[in-house]
Parts: sequence; structure tokens; C-alpha cells
Amino acid sequence: MRRYRVGLIRVLTTEDPELLGLHGKLLEQYFPMLEVEFRCIPHQPEGIHDDATMALSAPKVVALAREMWQEGFEAIVVSCAGDPGVEQARREVPIPVVGAGESTAALSLFYGSRPAVLGITADVPAGFQRTLGPALVSSDRGDGVESVLDLMTAQGCAATSEAAKRQKAMGADVIALSCTGMSTIRIAPELERELGIPVLDPVMCEGLMVLFELLRRHV
Repeated sequence: MRRYRVGLIRVLTTEDPELLGLHGKLLEQYFPMLEVEFRCIPHQPEGIHDDATMALSAPKVVALAREMWQEGFEAIVVSCAGDPGVEQARREVPIPVVGAGESTAALSLFYGSRPAVLGITADVPAGFQRTLGPALVSSDRGDGVESVLDLMTAQGCAATSEAAKRQKAMGADVIALSCTGMSTIRIAPELERELGIPVLDPVMCEGLMVLFELLRRHV
């Protein structure tokens, strides 16, 4: 079986090898045709959670994408639903660059016509706004959830679940998770069981999109 060498960029700075490598391991589990190597941007231990941290991260993502392309990677995945640096990196390297946010938003429209976005920020990430437009029913986050670290607590998980219930009550027929930290805690299957509607995991969505791009280019 042909395996594609994919570089995965994490925007949460960590020296924990298990946490750093989790998204890559998930991608290889979901899509065995991908051989994933992962790296994180420097000096952002709380990841991205507002405009300031987004702006800081973009040039770091572009630099890592350029480095990975020069090392022979066949595609780049930016494992962040805010898609920091994705558009800029596409102008810098001739290989596919896929963001988690744009991937999740696009696939949510396959599963429903009244999507909701559930994440960790007060604002809807740009990729979701651009893709979902007026179809968007709700954007929400759990009470007290303001960074990816908050998701890794029992209180953060419970608050996120309550926010999802609010969104279904508002008429959402699909929920697009807008933080890849939710993939880290694997909350999507649990929310699907609770709500009875599709809940899209951003790491799974980014993997599907990058695999499609690779197959399309190498048929």
C-alpha cells in the first residue's frame, strides 16, 4: 500500500511527547495511507484562543510548512480549527496545505443544513464563517472554557456538553467542532451519543481532506 508522508503542525507548544503526537497517531489510525510526522510551533503553551495568539502563530506555521516541504513531505496539515497561516503557507509551498477548520466546516454541510460551531473562542473562526455563511445556526463554547487546556478538565468537558445541548435546542442538525483540542479528548463520539446528531471531529476531517488532495494529485 502506498503511504504518503505528511507533516502535521500543532499550534500548542508542548514537550509532552504523548500529547504532541496524539493527532498524528489519530490520523494514522483513521487513515493508514498516511505516514505522519508532527511538530509544534514554539512559545505558545496555551495554543490559540484569541486574535493575538492567532496572529502570533501564523508566521510560525508558515516557517514550519516551508521547512517540512524542503525536507520532502508530500502534504502539510495544520491541526488547528482556526487555520492559522494556511493561506499564507499555500503561497509559499507547492504541496497541499490543509487546515482543520476549513475541512470541518466543508464536511458539516454534507451532514446537515443547519450547522452549529462549538469551540473555545467567542468568535467563529474565519474558515467556518466563510464556508457556512448564513446557514450557521449557532456558535458557542462551554461556560468557563477559554483555552485548549480548559477542555482537559472534567468541568470543561461537562460545560462543552451543555453548550452542545443548547445548540441542538436551537435547531442545529450537525455540530462542527472548532477546536482540535476536542479531538485530543475525543469528545465527538460522546456528544453524538448524547445528542443523536452528527458531531464532526476536526482531526478526522483534516485527515480526510488531505488524503483526498494527495489521491487527487497522484492518480
